[in-house]
Amino acid sequence: MALIEEELGQPWPNIYSELSSSPIAAASLGQVYKGRLRENGDIVAVKVQRPFVLETVTVDLFVIRNLGLVLRKFPQISIDVVGLVDEWAARFFEELDYVNEGENGTLFAEMMRKDLPQVVVPKTYQKYTSRKVLTTGWVDGEKLSQSTESDVGELVNVGVICYLKQLLDTGFFHADPHPGNMIRTPDGKLAILDFGLVTKLSDDQKYGMIEAIAHLIHRDYGAIVKDFVKLEFISEGVNLEPILPVLAKVFDQALEGGGAKNINFQELASDLAQITFDYPFRIPPYFALIIRAIGVLEGIALVGNPDFAIVDEAYPYIAQRLLTDESPRLRSALRYTIYGKSGVFDAERFIDVMQAFETFITAAKSGGGEELSGDMAELGILQGQTENAFPGFLSNGPPVQTRAALAFLLSDKGNFFREFLLDEIVKGIDAVTREQLVRVMAILGFGNATPVFSMVPTFGLFKPAGLLPTITEEDRVILNNVQTILEFLTAGSSLSQTSNQGFNVSQVIQELLPVLPSISSKVLPEVLSRLSSRVLARVIRDTI
Repeated sequence: MALIEEELGQPWPNIYSELSSSPIAAASLGQVYKGRLRENGDIVAVKVQRPFVLETVTVDLFVIRNLGLVLRKFPQISIDVVGLVDEWAARFFEELDYVNEGENGTLFAEMMRKDLPQVVVPKTYQKYTSRKVLTTGWVDGEKLSQSTESDVGELVNVGVICYLKQLLDTGFFHADPHPGNMIRTPDGKLAILDFGLVTKLSDDQKYGMIEAIAHLIHRDYGAIVKDFVKLEFISEGVNLEPILPVLAKVFDQALEGGGAKNINFQELASDLAQITFDYPFRIPPYFALIIRAIGVLEGIALVGNPDFAIVDEAYPYIAQRLLTDESPRLRSALRYTIYGKSGVFDAERFIDVMQAFETFITAAKSGGGEELSGDMAELGILQGQTENAFPGFLSNGPPVQTRAALAFLLSDKGNFFREFLLDEIVKGIDAVTREQLVRVMAILGFGNATPVFSMVPTFGLFKPAGLLPTITEEDRVILNNVQTILEFLTAGSSLSQTSNQGFNVSQVIQELLPVLPSISSKVLPEVLSRLSSRVLARVIRDTI
């Protein structure tokens, strides 16, 4: 009470009409009391810093940092103790400034308001906040880790999205998500408390982590080593050759039994930390905070779901970021995810990303008790907007059923990703057309017309035999890709029901109609242009 008066400049009864005589909660740096503001009757939490905390922490950090300076003399110790202490010291001193903590909470709330209204942050009363006293709105609820409500699983998913948004989008990361700081409110929302310990990530760090995940999916360890240089795990100029096989072994072990999505994050972090003892590889200070935060979040989730895997849960958000972010680096990462090192379109990977996107939509809409519609969840509203632009045209038979993935592809936000699919569809139409021509020629008795065309003399560089329609192995792969993707996008339609009966041209065209973005005037010309260019290029290649 004396500290409140000293910090706020007036006796506490002038500010609070009620104030609990003993702490409601206590920690190493401060105590929290429950009160009521005199001016408006709002119930508040009043956080008061313990005496001499600043001085005590300063001396402790000074001692540890000097120890780190001594350890620098031993080259076999690769851990940068001084760098780690400097990173943590900056965060500790920020954590001891309650004005800064209040501002962090306000900024965090603003960042989450549009996309995740299921996440709430107590209001900061700046008028009654100082370096050592923080007054915020009171939040009723129970610890998420101890709640037995049926929606806890959904709120954990919301929490995962929330922390991934901080880590990979806003770059403003709440680095202290212990069980006491994550509350389930009575109306089913997720309240996050205590913004004293935060870290800020640069665009290079955010994009670098997503790029590393894309490379990990394809087990491109050479690229991952380079990612680690960008992410400050490895210093510039270090010889990467000795480190590559060691990292490859660590990631091969982590990827066993289900690929990248089933990686145990804590075990992987531990294995990477072990490398620091023998190689010029270090855990950068900012990432140490991330490991700690994600480890705590994973621990909370495991209480309610023993099968919870943070990387698996993170993949839907990462897919959404890849699909919707317009930055050149993430566009490149998305292309790499689908085409890999070989540059060949991977239909299964395309579908995997789309399925993860649909999972993300479901998770973004969960929690909150009521039907909350944040900007992220509104991606799901695209469902049901895929009407046939040509009513009556090729409309015989049951209507084509579509799904959220298809709706996204038809939207403006799906434009870049749609390009990949359009390329394959154009190749597929070209291949299907030639396949039908081969069948027609066979019916007419020209099963093998090559000898006939070989009798026609060439005219300079022009070879008539090159005009013969042929089907290559590449064409068959393309046809299979198109069929696989259409079965996924048209979920339950006639195509998926007869996928084992071979291709039927009219059926294929029927199924292609909803996939081509509403068959709008701006898309059809693009498809026809690509198709004519492809056919012309093939004719020139085969006849000259």
